[in-house]
Amino acid sequence: MMIIGVDYHPSFQTIAFLMEETGECGEQELNHSDGQAERFYRDLKQRGICVRVGMEATGYSRWFERLLAELGFEVWIGDPAEIKTKRVKKKKTDREDARLLQKLLLENRFPRIWVPDPENRDLRQLLWHRHRLVQMRTRIMNQLQALAMNEGYRWKKKLFSEQGRAQLEKLSLAPWASRRRQELLELLDRMNPTIEELTAAVEREARKQPAVQRLMTHPGVGPLTALAFVLIIGTWERFPRGKQIGNYVGMIPSEDSSAGKQRLGHISKQGNSLLRFLLVEAAQAAARVHPDWRRRYVHLAMRRHRSIAKVAMGRRLAVRLYWMWRNGCEYSPSLEFGSYAGQLGTGHGAK
Repeated sequence: MMIIGVDYHPSFQTIAFLMEETGECGEQELNHSDGQAERFYRDLKQRGICVRVGMEATGYSRWFERLLAELGFEVWIGDPAEIKTKRVKKKKTDREDARLLQKLLLENRFPRIWVPDPENRDLRQLLWHRHRLVQMRTRIMNQLQALAMNEGYRWKKKLFSEQGRAQLEKLSLAPWASRRRQELLELLDRMNPTIEELTAAVEREARKQPAVQRLMTHPGVGPLTALAFVLIIGTWERFPRGKQIGNYVGMIPSEDSSAGKQRLGHISKQGNSLLRFLLVEAAQAAARVHPDWRRRYVHLAMRRHRSIAKVAMGRRLAVRLYWMWRNGCEYSPSLEFGSYAGQLGTGHGAK
């Protein structure tokens, strides 16, 4: 088997390879644009050599991963943060990085991480596409609100009703402001059907997965949040404890403690930003419709701040969804706050 450490860049890659049987080793830089990298790996396949490739998790490498999967080579994706801690020398070059990856593979110390399958990745594109279009639509609606407010009208949500739109179109504006209004309305009309189509696609995919249907029984959780949670978490077996979910999605505070003094900062934001956004949004929806969630949110908001309370409730929702998924159960009041919530009990020791 040939062991290859790859320091990957969008336009080229630096590799360090070793043939285990013969001891042959070397280093090389392979360009991507002229097909040099693809020819190198296809030549190894034609020679019948088994290959194991190790590389850091990085962006813009989908085509390379698909190529190695097509050739039947092993691809190990490593955690960049853990790989960085294993670097001894302060000297950092592409060749040094490739040698380090190769060394970790040979010594069985490579910090391999879970990688989603192609179908999972494609469904994530559906969620991201809809999310970005919704953000674009929000910006368009905010611009239309600004146009109306500059003319002395503050209609808020009523602006986008049939009557509000008619009033907006009747406003007497300067030529360029009028053109801006017209083109923004045209963009809004084109985006609404597309977003509705993507929303329907998300709902269809949610109905195909029992785990997603189970998570949707929780107050405030719809098909978008449930599907995103299942796709991004991947499988609950990856996490022995529910608290690790909060760490994975980046919703725990960063910490810089020393000498017995604890210093907590903002949340780490190291996880998936889309899932983090959806969890906070779903937690706010749960606080609006469920009395226990509303009570806990108000209590946290009074003690700290509303923004901190929103994130805390989103983290709590993530842990709750993890346990529902792991135990294979739907939502019930017995899952609410506290160890004995939802159970018959006694107060103050009296029977």
